[in-house]
Amino acid sequence: MAAPLRIGIAGYGNLGRGVAAAVGQNPDMELAGIFTRRSPAEITAPTPAVPVLPWDELLEHRDRVDVLILCGGSKADLPEHGPALAAHFTTVDSFDTHAKIPEYFAAVDASARAGGHTAIISVGWDPGMFSLNRLLGEALLPDGATYTFWGKGLSQGHSDAVRRVPGVAGAVQYTVPSDEAIAAVRSGRRPELTTRQKHTRECYVVLEDGADAAAVEQAIVTMPHYFADYDTTVRFISADELARDHATMPHGGFVIRSGSTGSGSSQVVEYRLDLGSNPEFTASVLVAYARAAARLNAGGQVGAKTVLDVPPGLLSPKSAEELRAELL
Repeated sequence: MAAPLRIGIAGYGNLGRGVAAAVGQNPDMELAGIFTRRSPAEITAPTPAVPVLPWDELLEHRDRVDVLILCGGSKADLPEHGPALAAHFTTVDSFDTHAKIPEYFAAVDASARAGGHTAIISVGWDPGMFSLNRLLGEALLPDGATYTFWGKGLSQGHSDAVRRVPGVAGAVQYTVPSDEAIAAVRSGRRPELTTRQKHTRECYVVLEDGADAAAVEQAIVTMPHYFADYDTTVRFISADELARDHATMPHGGFVIRSGSTGSGSSQVVEYRLDLGSNPEFTASVLVAYARAAARLNAGGQVGAKTVLDVPPGLLSPKSAEELRAELL
């Protein structure tokens, strides 16, 4: 029996805790360590056997970690951590700033190749599972249009971006799809929809003492790549309200390909997610791709990869023979 895949977690917020839970559901894996920028004494590991170590000691433990899962935010953490750590570890991350993925890929690819490692970037459900379904829809229905809707749900990346605005003490952001737009797409009519017509964004913000509410709101609604292209509502609430009403993290969405085949037959393909916990599902995807990253690296495939480059069979703990017998 093969030795368990040793997983390291870099960053232990909501996503890192989700990764720890997901590793526990995979018998072919074990948690090798949690690396944190906080004081390790503040972190409660899933079991006493799991070491919690300072971030500065990461490189000292690279021989004890097969795959390092990066659990920082996309706005400020991963652009620094992704390239730096791919030089020393085989990594998986959830970088989700879509417009910046090409430049992020290039930076991580250079580091991973130099170090002889494999780095699968932008893993999760979007980018990630939704990316795969957009690809499949376009390949299967070349005469068609693809639509992606998110929510209603709490976006980790957008919430993190709001929390980094000066004057913000705490915040969450919800993405809300338009029911009218979804119905129009499902009808097969292939409507032309602007970004603003498909979604709105709702931010619930706790201000720091003395912060200028108008300045905070302006910084949020004009933020490029996150809010500038959407009708965004900012609601200021208390810390108690944030803890009471916004502690859960549901999310979900749809990828719909509407097209026609042959003599003009209408075809609509839809992939839907309904998630009780955004970070826990994202973590589960990261853990499956950690298995794939280890296998790719063992096969000599170094450098950066995305979900579009990874054969789906590599995600499963089952052998190719088992998959053919059970799933085809």
